[in-house]
Formats: sequence, C-alpha cells, structure tokens
Amino acid sequence: MRARIYQPAKTAMSSGLGKTQQWVLEYAPASARQVDPLMGWTSSDDMQSQVRLRFDSKEAALAYAQANQIDATIQEPNKRKANIRHGGYGENFATGRRGAWTH
Repeated sequence: MRARIYQPAKTAMSSGLGKTQQWVLEYAPASARQVDPLMGWTSSDDMQSQVRLRFDSKEAALAYAQANQIDATIQEPNKRKANIRHGGYGENFATGRRGAWTH
C-alpha cells in the first residue's frame, strides 16, 4: 500500500487557517475509476481511496505508517510569508493618510 502524508493548505475561499494544522495520511488509488455506461457516474472498487487519517503531528503520522507497513511519502508544506504592513489595517482609515482616498 502506498500513501502520502501531507499538511493541507487553506481553502481559497477562506483567509483563516482552520483545519490546516493537522497532518493527513491519504492512500494512493490502487485502481483507475470506471465510468458507468448507463448513468455516466464515475465509480471505483477501491475502498482505501475513501480513507483519510488525521494526526496532530508529522511524526505521529509517520509512526502509524511504519507500524502498519505502509509505504508513505512525506510532502512538506509550502509555508507562506506573513503579509504584515507597517501601519496595519487601521492605516486605511487614518486621518493623516498620504494618498488619494479610493473608496
């Protein structure tokens, strides 16, 4: 069994970092999906592709994979640099603002 261990990125619809601190162990698909000729739905007989295990740390996920003889690869997250402005959000509404008010 092959699997990958990764830390999920934040969704594009949210600026928060909820559900991004845990690590996920996700199995690789064992077989390709098939298309049902009558309805056109895609289906698979691979039950492992539906399993996602969540762990508090990368080490815990790796220990679980080693204990259960799972060939796991670790995908390190790409961390973003913090976007901190000098004046912060309050600078948008400052009375001594240097520049045209655009909104």
